[in-house]
Amino acid sequence: MTNGEREQRVTPLELFFDLVFVFAITQVTSMLSADPTWGGAGRALLVLGALWWAWTGYAWLTNTVNPDEGAVRLAILGAMGALFVVALAVPEAFDDDGVLFGVAYFAVRLLHIVLFVLAARGDRDMLRSVLRLGIGSTIGPGLIIIAGFTDGAAQAALWTIALALDYLAGALSSGGWRVSPRHFAERHGLIVIIALGESIVAIGVGARAVPLDTGEITAALLGIAVVTALWWAYFDVVALVAERKLSELTGVAQASLARDSYSYLHFPMVAGIVLFALALKQTLGHLGDELETVPAFALCVGPAVYLLAHDGRRPGCIDPAGARVARPASARRGHGRLLGAGCLGGPPLPGHTRAHPACLVGGLGETQRCAVGPRCSPRGRVLSRADSELLSALPASLPRNDHRTPTTSDVPPSPPSPCGACKPEAPSSPWRPSSPRSPRRATPSRLRSPSAPCRPTPGSGSRP
Repeated sequence: MTNGEREQRVTPLELFFDLVFVFAITQVTSMLSADPTWGGAGRALLVLGALWWAWTGYAWLTNTVNPDEGAVRLAILGAMGALFVVALAVPEAFDDDGVLFGVAYFAVRLLHIVLFVLAARGDRDMLRSVLRLGIGSTIGPGLIIIAGFTDGAAQAALWTIALALDYLAGALSSGGWRVSPRHFAERHGLIVIIALGESIVAIGVGARAVPLDTGEITAALLGIAVVTALWWAYFDVVALVAERKLSELTGVAQASLARDSYSYLHFPMVAGIVLFALALKQTLGHLGDELETVPAFALCVGPAVYLLAHDGRRPGCIDPAGARVARPASARRGHGRLLGAGCLGGPPLPGHTRAHPACLVGGLGETQRCAVGPRCSPRGRVLSRADSELLSALPASLPRNDHRTPTTSDVPPSPPSPCGACKPEAPSSPWRPSSPRSPRRATPSRLRSPSAPCRPTPGSGSRP
């Protein structure tokens, strides 16, 4: 039975698989911390791009097949072992362990394609998409193996070409896939939490290297506040609405939205979190000192990249076919968040940015403002005007997850009927707007006036 035939939650095996990806992200952060230069940052992002594409491939696989079946479970555990070898080789992926990284990475990708081919038996459209995806899944890792025998600019060029082929193959294979929206959205939400956890670990590692005092504790708490704001921005409204939008679609439109909103746009979000984790580690470890150029750049650009990709996931930014469309004015208001995120690190200039707790305060208010506004979310939280419009634009047939029980103060009392045969018109529910774009609450003016002439029900014998 495939996941497309049943809605299921993320399984323990998938969470177990993600533990290896957690270690891989930690290795990327350590790799970047050991070489905080522009070249080191570029190499770390190339490694992260390869790791992300391997993980998202298995996210699609376990969304299609049941990972708890015997043969599939053994294959995924085997891929998990190969991915762990890849993670071990991450710090030296561009040096002595380049060939080891490439061979282990090739094994991870090959197992993924083999399992998908077995799952696509009997489905010609899906099999064609898997074979098309397999071109990039074999040529790309093969180029990374070749890159292990080179160094310098040639090595970086081979890595870049390999990832470009991989990501391009994914863009060209959108037909035939089956998506379980709830499982797919939950899996990516959990990986965002895992990446944010890396930022919390970076705070602890940075603070461990120096004695704790008021400044260290203040900086650590401000770092936690920024990470909390990033978590809040993701899980408050957009994740909920994006999942419902994915549930509305079917076929190629659904697969295209899942690919663009989750597989592609989540990568810059994770990359932004990793950059911010580096900045937090350097800030807490050298509080009061001048930050180097790359950590200072990561401090302000990391959250900005995260919020830019998050803003691009808003419904209305991607049409059902996956093409980019003009965003409404409400979505463009989110650009203030990027300006606020830029204030997190101050100007990334050499000798001008200090690792001081105040660096984390500037953009926190604007970053958190994404969840502050005049309305309440379906879970009772306060929303911005843009997020309110997102919820208002949902079709009335979709559930709104509003678990509050209406009280007598929410619905005005109906006026007494002038006769036993006539009844006032039923007011609209205050939780479901009569129009998707013009939510209105029930008011007495919308009820039949008691002074209006009654029309007797035929056969009732009553008179006005």
